[in-house]
Amino acid sequence: MALPPHEPDIRTQPDDPASDRAGAGEGAAHLRVLVIGLFFVFGGITSLNDVIIPKLKGLFTLNYTEAMLVQFCFFAAYAFVGLPGAALVKRVGYMRGAVIGLGMMTFGCLLFIPASLSATFGLFLLALFVLASGIVVVQVVSNPLISLLGPAKTAPSRLTFAQGFNSLGTVLFPKVGAILFLGGLATVSAQHLSGAALDAHRVSETRTVVHTYIGLAIALVLVATVVWANRHRLPHEAHDHSPMLQSLDLMRRPRFSFGALGIFLYVGAEVSIGSLIVAYVQQRSGVGAAAAGAFIPFYWGGALIGRFVGSVALSRFSPARVLACVACGAILLLALSANSLGALSCWSLLAIGLMNSIMFPTIFSLASEGLGPRAADGSGILNVAISGGAVIPLLTGAIADVSGRLSIALALPALCYAVIACFGLYARKPVEPI
Repeated sequence: MALPPHEPDIRTQPDDPASDRAGAGEGAAHLRVLVIGLFFVFGGITSLNDVIIPKLKGLFTLNYTEAMLVQFCFFAAYAFVGLPGAALVKRVGYMRGAVIGLGMMTFGCLLFIPASLSATFGLFLLALFVLASGIVVVQVVSNPLISLLGPAKTAPSRLTFAQGFNSLGTVLFPKVGAILFLGGLATVSAQHLSGAALDAHRVSETRTVVHTYIGLAIALVLVATVVWANRHRLPHEAHDHSPMLQSLDLMRRPRFSFGALGIFLYVGAEVSIGSLIVAYVQQRSGVGAAAAGAFIPFYWGGALIGRFVGSVALSRFSPARVLACVACGAILLLALSANSLGALSCWSLLAIGLMNSIMFPTIFSLASEGLGPRAADGSGILNVAISGGAVIPLLTGAIADVSGRLSIALALPALCYAVIACFGLYARKPVEPI
């Protein structure tokens, strides 16, 4: 999201001169590039879920609620691994923690091999859970580290800039994934097969998925090697050594607890919309799955553009006010999409990606403000809050199944954005540091 005594020390006080010094110089610049690379990798891998969902939904003839188990198992990892991940990072340090997380991600990618060979939906869910567990550890490292590698006053802008590369991954990976994963769904239906023929069809259709994740596993090994080679570059790293569960006392801080709720709801809303894009565009425009899948990069592309633009805006305007404004913008776009048809309905839904752009880094930075040496603890808890990506999409899928209309299910993400807007208004007030 403690290091052994022999490790060097990075101070995490927001106004600590050592933190500012960490942001200067060639070493810090090198680390910022490396951490930005981590954002790109885990962002892209996470966004592949939006392509896998329609793939598995068709192969295993799932309803919306069952299909959302993909996101449930993936983001449930944040609930289980967030705090242990923070404890691990405190023990071994940021860079070694990143290597461990990348190793877990590699193992999760390789689990797609037995999942495909057995043609078992449950094994795909297990592979996604293990993969996500590694991503959690990498995020526990990346979010606070990019904030610390520079002046505290520009942390929201810097984190938003790094998240822009996260969005670059979410644009590129689904574009390739849609081509590889969804083409077969346009011509073959698992509903017309049974027994050995169905199993063979599922193995065949998931072969491209397996090959893709094997390629990702190889890339992750290379990234882990680079991170390991740079494990001594962090100057002055230090963490609070309080027990893991004691970190929960941070929830007594109103700003932090409200921010944790904001992360929970934001991730839930963002993932819900991204997960439904293929089905929603198919319903509203009548195109096939592969063509609908091509729209996914536009959603994440809006977040990509918004994060680079937002990194400038957040350095000039109040981050809390900007957050409240974009949350209200997302609500208006959801209302427009749900109450229109055709291209207007599709593009207004996709435009929510632009509104999402600065939400996560801004909520994270505002919630973490003033945590000082307990930044890793705070990051662990906020990563637990990312489990909203497990709960909200599952509820959204259930609403879609019960109502029979995806447009009605969009009311839940709209409610999430309303609470986020309230957090933005609340967070305008200064917070006392620990």
